[in-house]
Amino acid sequence: MTLLGRLSDGGRGRTRAARARRAGGAVRGGAARDDAARGGAAETKPAPASDPQTQTQTQTQTQPVRQPQPRTGPQPRAWAELLRLPALFTVPGDALAGAAAAGARPNGRTLLAIGSSLCLYEAGMALNDWADRAEDARDRPHRPLPSGRVRPASALTAAGALTAAGLALAARAGRPALTVAVPLAATVWSYDLALKRTRVGPAAMAAARSLDLLLGSAGTTGTVRPALGPALALGTHTLAVTAVSRRETQGGSSAAPLGGLLTTAALSWWLTRGAGRGTADAAGAPRTNSRVATSPIALTTALTATYAAATARPYAHAALNPSPPLTQRAVGAGIRATIPLQAALSAHAGAPGTALLTAVLAPAARRFARKVSIT
Repeated sequence: MTLLGRLSDGGRGRTRAARARRAGGAVRGGAARDDAARGGAAETKPAPASDPQTQTQTQTQTQPVRQPQPRTGPQPRAWAELLRLPALFTVPGDALAGAAAAGARPNGRTLLAIGSSLCLYEAGMALNDWADRAEDARDRPHRPLPSGRVRPASALTAAGALTAAGLALAARAGRPALTVAVPLAATVWSYDLALKRTRVGPAAMAAARSLDLLLGSAGTTGTVRPALGPALALGTHTLAVTAVSRRETQGGSSAAPLGGLLTTAALSWWLTRGAGRGTADAAGAPRTNSRVATSPIALTTALTATYAAATARPYAHAALNPSPPLTQRAVGAGIRATIPLQAALSAHAGAPGTALLTAVLAPAARRFARKVSIT
């Protein structure tokens, strides 16, 4: 065979060998793929039900996710919201204005009357949320009771305990103070449990505020007669604020804010018109000392202007747009305006020191109201 033939035969041999190797690789690759497919199928088969580890994993996956439960322990912020602690700053001025109207300086019995007022006021706050828990669950679910942060039974217990403490402090102040505190407590409970949603609801709240001022007069001097006029003025303001608050969650009424504006104007006129006319002593007789009898006109006018400015704009906004946010803002302004009104009543009665002492509570009320809602 020639050299060219041998080279040709060798090339054909090598070609056949290469083809054989490629064919063998293809066969082995196919077999490997088949093995992999069989292995994958074997891996996807579920583990036998008798495997304890698999059963545990399956049970863990099928268990429902537990939602976090509200804490049941004491929560200071929840109680601060329930009792509306910033509103407490509006309470001492009642007794102080009552003492000023009676022509007396604050004394130890005045402090007992203030303590009684604070307890009865907070009893009303706790009882209010307990009575409104169903309504709040619908309209204000963030409140302490519907949100589960305070138990309804705890709120009711607190209301009872605070009422008892308030009556005990009034008894320490004397029989006249207790004589006023008993109907005050009865009015608070009647309002929250029965009268709130009736037509006489605002009048009942106004009566409670008037009695609170008379409590200061009775505790300090043993009489209420000289304080009847200031008590009526404070009750009129409270009547207007309560009328606005009846629509604070729904809005839609301009009549109540307009009534609040008119009330503010009337009370401002009465305070400034009567400034400088003097006051009566604890027995109801006119004072003869001109230095004491003449009320500080400038201070009375300034405090009256502060009272009017605090309520006029929020009432006007709520009258123009009686939406829930603006109505709630008007209610909060009306509550805070109680402090300059109390101070103006004390100045009107010829007690500038008591008036200034009351007025300094207003900044503290505003500061704490930014942390805890007053309504």
